[in-house]
Amino acid sequence: MRRPDSTPSVVSRARALVARAGCLIVLALPLAATAQRPAEVNLYTTREPGLVQPLLEAFTRDTGVRVNTVFVRDGLLERVRAEGTRSPADVLMTVDSGNLLDLVNARQTQGVRSAVLESAIPAHLRGRTGHWYALSLRDRVLYADRDLDLAGFAYEDLAKPEWKGRVCIRSGQHPYNTSLIAAMIAHAGVPRTEAWLRGVKSNLARKAAGGDRDVARDILAGICDIGIANAYYVGSMKNAKPGDEQRAWGDAIQVVRPVFSSVAGGGTHVNISGAAVARHAPNRANAVRLLEYLVSDDIQSRYARANYEYPVKRGVALDPVVAGFGDLRVDTLPLTDIARHRRLASELVDRVGFDN
Repeated sequence: MRRPDSTPSVVSRARALVARAGCLIVLALPLAATAQRPAEVNLYTTREPGLVQPLLEAFTRDTGVRVNTVFVRDGLLERVRAEGTRSPADVLMTVDSGNLLDLVNARQTQGVRSAVLESAIPAHLRGRTGHWYALSLRDRVLYADRDLDLAGFAYEDLAKPEWKGRVCIRSGQHPYNTSLIAAMIAHAGVPRTEAWLRGVKSNLARKAAGGDRDVARDILAGICDIGIANAYYVGSMKNAKPGDEQRAWGDAIQVVRPVFSSVAGGGTHVNISGAAVARHAPNRANAVRLLEYLVSDDIQSRYARANYEYPVKRGVALDPVVAGFGDLRVDTLPLTDIARHRRLASELVDRVGFDN
């Protein structure tokens, strides 16, 4: 005879409870695994690792969000386009406005609205719909023999006959120079820009070639007296160890920030390092959080001191060498307007035989 507590109904109910509990345990396992997965953000960048990595490590220490960084020397647009919806990229960071805007125009970014970003970054240095943001500035300045008096120098002055055989510059086809030429087109039109470019070519002391540091080197050597280059290179040269050849190049020159004289209240031409949130970002919230972190006062100052670029946010402490260049009055021409003329700028360089 069966005992009352072992009836089929009691046994069935017990088995059902055990089975249900097992299902709950199985269902809970993925949820627990998800909850334990560390917060992360995936960054694709063309910036040099040594410049950006310390800032990313600081972000992780301060927020607990791990940054998975992919350094891409070339072909960033092609890579994210090929990855499509499967792309793990959350943030896309570049060192040139043209490359950043190419990503936007190829629809590989998404709009972000952030009060933090919009209050820190001037309107002409970010996308109108939040698809891109500048993080630091790279002003295109005049390197000059330290004994010259060049107060009030304008970009247009480079074409004046008094500088015949006294100008050095790198290739006109380099993005730094096509950006400057594109800005000139936007301000003054094609005919005046072409005439200016021919005038600069006629003033060259040597073939347009080499890099920006070579302009300082050749001024020290007496090959030329002035030249156009990026300001941040001077920070690295003047902060080099005494006796280093680059320290000698930096000590031989002064930095003058030219303006566009064709524009009332004209400013100095700048390029940028900047970033955007990727179109298919799987960690969108952390992507925005990283961008906001990079425009905070402390990080902007560290960013500027690490690479001698100019902070995008006003009132941030500068490297002493960069501070010595004086105030930077930025040309307020929207970067999108400059980018629109980049191809024409490149065509003008070839038309006048600038690099020949």
